[in-house]
Amino acid sequence: MGFWRRVKDRFRWEPKPAPEQVVDLFRYKYAQFRELLDSNTELARIVSDMAEKLRGMDLFDMSYVRSRAALGMSHAARMVRSLNALSRDGYPGLERALARIGENIARELEARSGPEPMAELVLELSRVDRTVAPWVGGKSANLGEVRNRVGLRVPDGFAVTTTAFELFMNQGDLRDAIRKLKAEADLTSPDQVREVCEAIQHRILTTPVPRDLEAALTQAFDALQGRVAGRGASSGGLRIAMRSSAVGEDSELSYAGQYVSQLNVGRDRLAHTYRIIAASLYTPRAVSYRFHMGVRDEDVAMGVACLEMVESVAAGVAYSMDPVLRRWDRVVITGVWGLGPYAVDGKVTPDRFAVCKGEPWDVLERHVAGKPVRLVMREDGRLEPEPVPEEDRGRPCLEEAHLRELARAVVQLERHFGCPQDVEWAVDGTGNLFILQSRPLHGSEGSTGKTHGELKMPVFTEAGGSHGPPLRAVEREEEVPPPRPGSSEAEAAQEPLLTGGETAVAGVACGPVHPVRRDEDLENFPRGAVLVAHHSSPSYVLVMDRAAAIVTEAGSATGHMASVAREFSIPTLVGVEGAMEILAPGRLVTVDAGGRSIYAGCRRDLILRQGERRPILLGTPVHEALRRVASWIVPLTLLDPKSPDFQPGNCRTLHDVMRYAHEMSYHEMFRLSDGVSGGQGWAVKLEAELPIDLHLLDLGGGLDPRAAGRGRVTLQDVRSVPLLALLEGMTHEAFRGTGPKPVNLRGFLSVLSEQMLSPPRLGAERFGDRSYAVISDKYLNFSSRVGYHYSIVDSYCGQTQNKNYITFSFMGGAADEVRRNRRVRAIGRILETLDFQVDVVGDRMTARYQKYPCDKVRERLDRVGRLLQYTRQMDMFMNSEESVEEAARRFLEERYGLDE
Repeated sequence: MGFWRRVKDRFRWEPKPAPEQVVDLFRYKYAQFRELLDSNTELARIVSDMAEKLRGMDLFDMSYVRSRAALGMSHAARMVRSLNALSRDGYPGLERALARIGENIARELEARSGPEPMAELVLELSRVDRTVAPWVGGKSANLGEVRNRVGLRVPDGFAVTTTAFELFMNQGDLRDAIRKLKAEADLTSPDQVREVCEAIQHRILTTPVPRDLEAALTQAFDALQGRVAGRGASSGGLRIAMRSSAVGEDSELSYAGQYVSQLNVGRDRLAHTYRIIAASLYTPRAVSYRFHMGVRDEDVAMGVACLEMVESVAAGVAYSMDPVLRRWDRVVITGVWGLGPYAVDGKVTPDRFAVCKGEPWDVLERHVAGKPVRLVMREDGRLEPEPVPEEDRGRPCLEEAHLRELARAVVQLERHFGCPQDVEWAVDGTGNLFILQSRPLHGSEGSTGKTHGELKMPVFTEAGGSHGPPLRAVEREEEVPPPRPGSSEAEAAQEPLLTGGETAVAGVACGPVHPVRRDEDLENFPRGAVLVAHHSSPSYVLVMDRAAAIVTEAGSATGHMASVAREFSIPTLVGVEGAMEILAPGRLVTVDAGGRSIYAGCRRDLILRQGERRPILLGTPVHEALRRVASWIVPLTLLDPKSPDFQPGNCRTLHDVMRYAHEMSYHEMFRLSDGVSGGQGWAVKLEAELPIDLHLLDLGGGLDPRAAGRGRVTLQDVRSVPLLALLEGMTHEAFRGTGPKPVNLRGFLSVLSEQMLSPPRLGAERFGDRSYAVISDKYLNFSSRVGYHYSIVDSYCGQTQNKNYITFSFMGGAADEVRRNRRVRAIGRILETLDFQVDVVGDRMTARYQKYPCDKVRERLDRVGRLLQYTRQMDMFMNSEESVEEAARRFLEERYGLDE
């Protein structure tokens, strides 16, 4: 039934469209095809880029994930629309598949981790421990744990919850404005980061604090003031420290120094200070840090730890193990006079002590620095630096009793939290020791500088036994460096330019010196340079993804910058006197941070000891978000166009939609030739020495504009790149002026008998009709009917390599079925040698050559043109199986005469 319906449909009379309608239709289809190719190229780039980002080696944020997903959907939809325009809505199932994929992508983008918010805006510190970390942030949760579970002295206070932060941020369009501003910035550019952060912070600082939140802050402050008065302390001028406590802070990622803390805050400044701390989520260094660490904005909410101020005599940082030497048997303590900020921000080089980790808690090492200045608190609430009295500058800021007390407290915290700790401490005027912060210690591993998050520790028992090093004093062992492969005697004997300082992150790197005197010097920081500065600063996180090493004249291995540098695995040396003077800008140097030495030139012998580059974003929230979204974009499951499973309904990803639409577009454009016959009135005749009557339909740019309106054109009028290449082959000198060749008699009789005895094949009446080429400057759809041979060449040849292709189909012939099959197999062998993908079924051969540069496509079209000429007498030559290989061999050897 289907057979006769096709016959009936074929001979049904339909009115012919006007010539201008035909031309417009072809131009419309070609425009849709071009749009489909353009989107195919762009979507392929998105898929490739996402696949590369999934390796975790490159930096990106949620703006990247959202924008790539949206752009990928846009290009996929454009491809589907164009394909349906080409086919008169022939692929409705593809639209449904794309809609389904889009719903899956949207669901992944909207997914948000974390618990439901709690009702309270403020919690007293007595109600806080690690169980409420998702609602109060890491710093508040840890301090509550230290106070309420461990039992160490922590200043009294309260925690502002993340519910308060959501209440503040959900006002008006604040979140949408922030998202839009970030999406428009290149977060790898310090200049753009600084500009966008200024705009975001301005929005936050000018947004009013909700009345409910302002009332909650005031009530909590008054309650704290009452508790202070109840202890008999003076509460009339109560001042508090308001410290950032973001979700995730003081956990797997340190966020050291990335957010703002405000000291000496009075009742009248609570709301204003809260805005300042909320805005610190968007300081340039905080935004860069999250970007480099793969943390989504959606996963960060700002809590605030509000603590009674401690008027400290001395303050600093303590580590429960030595992260540089990886010594588990000691506690490292650093400290300065006055308030704590100078101990961690690199303004003053601190005293450094190493204390035995266990009885008798002996002090093993003591490095007392000159401390000329300290930070103090004034009665009016101001913080000011003041000179340290001359007699105290060279005196240790902690006596031995305090060192032992602090070491015991730090070890107690390590045991409780189950991992090495980074602890901030302070001693007040009465000699009381306070814990101001406790978080996991982030360290480095040997000379490779590979970060491993929390350092794995031996398990110590209360009695002092362990499954690792014992809790007792041991002598410091001399570390013997491993052999240096490839080192020469000259390199080994080279004297360093500078020695000394303190190792913050061990490792070796070389690069040109780039001095940083102010933040503006970070804007054009060259990749692979060595950052050299007077003092350390957490702001250097802006360029830590590109710095080879960091050297500072002042700073501490326990400071904020050092903590962040360890997470980036950057060799870092602090406290190197004379670095800014001796290390001239642009000079190539090698920094051996572990060896506390800086050499001239590039010391390859030292660098060979370094480990391979590690993935920087694997396992981070933003990488996990990309992985989930990319699962609906990147994989390709539709592999074989000849498979019965190659259907629109089986498209699972955008890559599948792209593959299917791209494949079907070739089929639709290939069928252009079906609508070309009978083109009187809209096609022009090409006057050339060709064995075919060729007529051209120009869709734009295929012919010289001066030929417009003429009924005949010459080769000199042709501008279509693929047609010119094809014609160059068809007019090759080997085929010019050649008359009929002697033929194999047996082959001739076989062809003749086939024509006499076989019934006429459908469509045979078209053979011998005009040949047509639909062309543009870069496109060709060529259909040729010579004798009983029918061939189609469809090609695009432009500057975008991924768009370029040739599809060549050849069928028919006057010989018997066996000879026709031999002929197409011979053609297939030729094209396979020319890098085409070939499919032969019966007497039909289809070949494709795609994604090659334009010059390669032109060269192959030239060969196809020669092949069209070569095949004209192949039917009579195909008298044995050996003739298949012989015909292919002769063509490839450019021996085009089959009678030779």
